[in-house]
Amino acid sequence: MSIRLQISILIYTMVQAVLFGVGTVLVLATPLSALAMTLMPWVICVSAVLSAPLSWMLAPRLRARFLRQTARSSLPAE
Repeated sequence: MSIRLQISILIYTMVQAVLFGVGTVLVLATPLSALAMTLMPWVICVSAVLSAPLSWMLAPRLRARFLRQTARSSLPAE
């Protein structure tokens, strides 16, 4: 299992929680609240589906600091 996949799995639930929160606020705090019983299952499904590619795209950015530090330490001293 690659490091990117492991990081993606770890941050998947956090990304999903944020997307679900944004979707919930958009549904409940707007005139769409009249359709909340219909739209909330859609919010749950869309947040679950969209959080997988978003967490996959975010994973390398979380490794960037570590990779920069290891690259600096491996450079020969001048």
